[in-house]
Amino acid sequence: MSRWTGALGACLVVAFSHTASATSTQTQPRAVVELFTSQGCSSCPPADQIIGDLAKDPSVIALSMPVDYWDYLGWKDTLADSRFSARQKAYSQMRGDRDIYTPQAVVNGATQVIGSDATKIKTEIDNTRKGAASVMSVPVSVSVSGKHVNVSVAASTEASSNNHGEVWICSVSKSVPITVGRGENRGRELTYYNVVRNWLKVGDWNGSAANWSVPLENVSRDGVDAAVVYVQDGSRDRPGPMRGAAYTSLR
Repeated sequence: MSRWTGALGACLVVAFSHTASATSTQTQPRAVVELFTSQGCSSCPPADQIIGDLAKDPSVIALSMPVDYWDYLGWKDTLADSRFSARQKAYSQMRGDRDIYTPQAVVNGATQVIGSDATKIKTEIDNTRKGAASVMSVPVSVSVSGKHVNVSVAASTEASSNNHGEVWICSVSKSVPITVGRGENRGRELTYYNVVRNWLKVGDWNGSAANWSVPLENVSRDGVDAAVVYVQDGSRDRPGPMRGAAYTSLR
């Protein structure tokens, strides 16, 4: 499928932050896998199922990010967000290639593979961990207390000059069944797993331990039943490797 270009959509900055020591009581995942997919793509359903399988693995945070650039083919993706399309393009620019397609999986913010190739995804999880000691090395925890989502990020063991990142929280729908009415998947009943429904920037991260408290109402919405927090090198416009992540159910 052909390339898409566009501007990266703005995200909301939320809550307040303060520096504090932070430790994680959660099992730390070894990978974040982002699948760029589309209801209008006939090659995507096998990749969508792989994300469903990975979502069962506590060592992996698997996310679906439906893109909107195939909507003109006859079916408007009901879960698509232009910010996902822009994020996919930003990854491509950072890699220095033109590989923007569906289904595409980005592993730990560092490498991309065909999203329907489960073996290759697992290989790249291992490769990204071996390639950079800092990848997924920072403990992150997220929990719900009352009307707030509490986020803690531990201090980095890397030199301070290497720590320039951002902390984001994703509102997630664990499972979304869709019946596609037109297009390449017409008549098919598909299920999408860990679909990102919104992004909120929690704050910047410089390698120091830090805590944030985000109002639950800024994360939860109809259909949202989980949240993912991740720390990523770079910025929204220039995303780099994932430094750490955590997942929690909201219901």
